[in-house]
Amino acid sequence: MLFVLQEILTQKIKSSNDGFSICIRREDLIHPFISGNKFRKLKYNLIQAKKENQKTLITFGGAFSNHIAALAYSGKEQGFKTIGIIRGDELESKINENPTLKFAQECGMQFKFVTREDYRRKTEPEFIENLTQEFGNFYLIPEGGTNEFAVKGCEEILSEEDAEFDFICCAVGTGGTISGIINSILPHQKVLGFPALKGDFLNEEIRKFARKENWELITDYHFGGYGKVNPELIAFINQFYAENSIPLDPIYTAKMVFGLMDLIKKNYFPENSKILIIHTGGIQGIAGMNLKLKAKKSPIINFND
Repeated sequence: MLFVLQEILTQKIKSSNDGFSICIRREDLIHPFISGNKFRKLKYNLIQAKKENQKTLITFGGAFSNHIAALAYSGKEQGFKTIGIIRGDELESKINENPTLKFAQECGMQFKFVTREDYRRKTEPEFIENLTQEFGNFYLIPEGGTNEFAVKGCEEILSEEDAEFDFICCAVGTGGTISGIINSILPHQKVLGFPALKGDFLNEEIRKFARKENWELITDYHFGGYGKVNPELIAFINQFYAENSIPLDPIYTAKMVFGLMDLIKKNYFPENSKILIIHTGGIQGIAGMNLKLKAKKSPIINFND
């Protein structure tokens, strides 16, 4: 890629069930600021943007978007102007109160804040044309980064050494990461995706890019929907860190690991299964989540002990 890829670790994690081998791929350590699947998704998009001699990148995201933060840093390092179309016009006066937006702004990203109603129109030709009229020519990267170039990057997550695993587990947002993983699995392997959002629309989205059928979405562990958490999940994150020294983000990976452990208790997996968890990063969002939790006087994520 255009960036230096740091060494990726695969760690065995502690499990209360000795009948399983569970490892976690530390994609969160892939880069200090462009971690996990965001690194993978941006790799070929940035290469393509340079091929097209584009100078400006435009994308979409919410208040604590990992994608917004990653793209902002990528633009800073690679010489692109970056523009983020942000969901929620009320956020325009709250940038300094939001760790993600503040970081992106410090990296040079320009924001355009839109209402939630307008944000839902983000894929409409008229909406895109209005952006062109306002900002000139640009290279468009979809919300979450998912497109054919992103899937190509995510196909590189698994390596030949991963042939020993029977199940590959990952969190699902827009469907790009799991699609890439599905395309690269071997015949004896199955991919389990744990959506962070409510609804069953993701099956259709994944089939736009996935070329194999040996996968399943586990839809019971979204904890109420995107960005929703409860004290049980926060306690799980803190306990997992205490046992494994591995931080999990509350939006995606924590819900997936929680669901995996629950499935093990429910005897979902055959005995002696070898399971690989893909840690897709997202740790930057913890600061913002803790601000929300503190405001509600709820338990927070704590990696100090």
